[in-house]
Amino acid sequence: MRARRRRLAPRKPPETPGALAVLALAALPALGPACADEPPRAPSSSRIAVFAASSLTEAFRRIERLFEAAHPAVDAVFSFAGSQTLRLQIERGAQADVFASADPRHAALLAEAGLVGARRVFAHNELAVIVPLDNPAEIESFRDLPRARRLVLGSEGVPAGAYAREVLARAAKSIDPAFADDVLERLVSEESSVRLVRAKVEMGEADAAIVYRSDAASRQVRHVPVPPEASVRAEYVAAVVAGAANPAGAAAWLDFLASERARRALARHGFTAPAPAPPP
Repeated sequence: MRARRRRLAPRKPPETPGALAVLALAALPALGPACADEPPRAPSSSRIAVFAASSLTEAFRRIERLFEAAHPAVDAVFSFAGSQTLRLQIERGAQADVFASADPRHAALLAEAGLVGARRVFAHNELAVIVPLDNPAEIESFRDLPRARRLVLGSEGVPAGAYAREVLARAAKSIDPAFADDVLERLVSEESSVRLVRAKVEMGEADAAIVYRSDAASRQVRHVPVPPEASVRAEYVAAVVAGAANPAGAAAWLDFLASERARRALARHGFTAPAPAPPP
C-alpha cells in the first residue's frame, strides 16, 4: 500500500525592501485620522479671523473672494453677528484679528479698553422699511408705518435698532410729534441682529420692519424708502484686534477694504464707501 505524500504549501518569495515600503504605506491610514486625499492644513499664521456685523455678510463674502485672489496665502474666516454681540465676545477673550462694526460706538468701546487699534471708516449705509410681498398692512410709504399691526426692530443695543429709533425720532420732528410713539406701539419683537429682523418679515411674522438698505435688497420683501428728512447714515468701521494672531493679514484686509475692487463690491450690495483718501 502506497504511503500518501504530503503536499507542501508553496513557499512565499522573500519580501523585497520595495514591497515592505508598499505594505508600510498601506498601513498608514490605520495609524491616525488623516487620509491620503485630505488636503494639507494651512498654517495658522495664514488665517485671519474677521468678526463682522451681520449686515456685511453678502458683501464680505464677495470681498473675500477678491481678497484671497490677491492674497492666495491668506484664508479669511468669518464670524457674522450683531456688532454688540461680537464686541462682547472680544471683551471676553474671543480670538479675532479684525473687528468690523456697523456702529462706531462699539469699536470705540473696544478702543477705550485697549482691545483694538486704529479704526477706519470703510462704508456707509442707510435705513429702509421692509414689508412682506403681499403687504397685508398696505404700507405704501413711510408715513403709512403706523398701519402696521406687528412691527419688528433690532433691540436698542443693536446698531440697526438704535438707528431705527433715531429715524423714528427724526420723523416725529418732521412728520408728526406723535409719529414715533404711534409706530412703537406696534412693536411686537426686538431682535439681536438685523438679519433676524428681516427674517421675521420674510416669514410673514411681521407687517413691517426697519432695516439697512443693504438688507432691503432681499427678493422676499418689498422696500419702502425712508424720506430724506428722517434718514440716518450708518457708519461702518473696522480695526485690527489687539493681540491678533495674524496682525499682518488683518492689516492687509483693512487695506483691501479701501481698494476700488472692495468699494465696488460694497456698492453692489447697497453700501456706499467714503471718498478715497488723498495720496500722501
